[in-house]
Amino acid sequence: MSYPWARFGGVTKARGSIYQCDVCGHRPAKWMGRCPECGEWGAVLELAGGGTADAAFGGSPALRAVSSRAPLEPARPIAQISAAPAKARPTGVGEFDRVLGGGIVPGGVVLLAGEPGVGKSTLLLDVAQQWAVQGESPSLVVSGEESTSQVRLRAERIGALHEKLYLASETDLSAVLGHLDAVKPGLLILDSVQTVSSPGVDGVAGGVTQVRAVTAAMVAVAKERGLATILVGHVTKDGNVAGPRVLEHLVDVVLNFEGDKHSSLRMVRGLKNRFGAADEVGCFEMHEGGITSLPDPSGLFLTRYADAVSGTCVCVAMEGRRALVTEVQTLIGAQMPGSPRRTVSGLDSARLAMVLAVLQRRAGIQLHDREVYAATVGGLRVTEPAADLALALAAASAAHELPMPPDLVALGEVGLTGEVRRVGAVPRRLAEAARLGFRFALVPPGCGPAATGSAPPGMRVLEVNDVRTALHYAVKATAEDA
Repeated sequence: MSYPWARFGGVTKARGSIYQCDVCGHRPAKWMGRCPECGEWGAVLELAGGGTADAAFGGSPALRAVSSRAPLEPARPIAQISAAPAKARPTGVGEFDRVLGGGIVPGGVVLLAGEPGVGKSTLLLDVAQQWAVQGESPSLVVSGEESTSQVRLRAERIGALHEKLYLASETDLSAVLGHLDAVKPGLLILDSVQTVSSPGVDGVAGGVTQVRAVTAAMVAVAKERGLATILVGHVTKDGNVAGPRVLEHLVDVVLNFEGDKHSSLRMVRGLKNRFGAADEVGCFEMHEGGITSLPDPSGLFLTRYADAVSGTCVCVAMEGRRALVTEVQTLIGAQMPGSPRRTVSGLDSARLAMVLAVLQRRAGIQLHDREVYAATVGGLRVTEPAADLALALAAASAAHELPMPPDLVALGEVGLTGEVRRVGAVPRRLAEAARLGFRFALVPPGCGPAATGSAPPGMRVLEVNDVRTALHYAVKATAEDA
């Protein structure tokens, strides 16, 4: 006997249990301790119900649905739909607006994640203050990790006291919704989503089920009321957003707040943005008075020397769409038997080892028995291949005690045969270097004025085919400056 639902995968028994992973949503045929899809332990749960229809159709509501209903709003031609409700509104914090694509959209939900102590709460308190200063609508900060008195102390320190900035300390979702009804804010900051729980959902606060339910509820409220919402999220030890992956799919914007606790530099990096570019980066400086935007952060990554110093060279790194001029420093130590030390800070150790091997094999600079230390200035981490040429010039400069010209900038990826390869966004990199006063640039073949049409005003751009040629031009420029 054949069944009409056999094409959907068949039925093994009339009634039975259905199991689903609470993390990724995968439905295995039976219960198991570890989800075969995402690898999480203890995440496979038994769903209530079951039955013939659930088993036959895989438990999918979309396949079980056999009737339609009238839509709440009829479909209209796209040309008749206004884009005004989705227009971004500036928050008043320039670098934060830069990453968001001009501001936060009413009804949009932003998820900001970062390591503990990096400054998420301080940044968002400043955002709430600037929103309140604009005066169109109040801002509400709901903290589930601190009391209102503790938040008030931080607000006094950074000067974030305004009559339209409201504070609340809640961990219950129903109470949070009650504050929304009472204050009617235009901006809601929930710090953090892992501390809030819904009374109608099983699980503890911060668990996968609770985080997903609270986020879904906040997204629904934001869309219904046109409420700009920022959710603070935790991160795992790997640096990823904590919680189920569906969390990032529910929200409109995902931002990552990065920074070294031993450095004043902080960066907000866009990971997802439905309203703008997802590769923007905003720069901030953390200090005793709070956190401030850095519209021109390149000065943090450069060192001005009174006298010429060997072992340094300048490159231009791309952080998203942003060109940042940064200095690469190297120090060549004494000869050591065995395996000498190779230490990096802010650079990729594997690329340093490769560049040193290329210098020795292709340029005749013997560094196999010398200690080598390499670092960037200002806490910026540069891992892109465009810094290879600057790293090679800095190492050669340190090995021969020959300073590079102070107005020289080097761009290019170094190959194993010593050739210099092309990198992206060279015109943008050169324009930023020229703006800061650099007059001489070494670039890969095909990236000079002959290929791009023109060079930045006041800058001499030379194409170099390999590392040896780059060293020749750098030494020649040094002699001309002398």
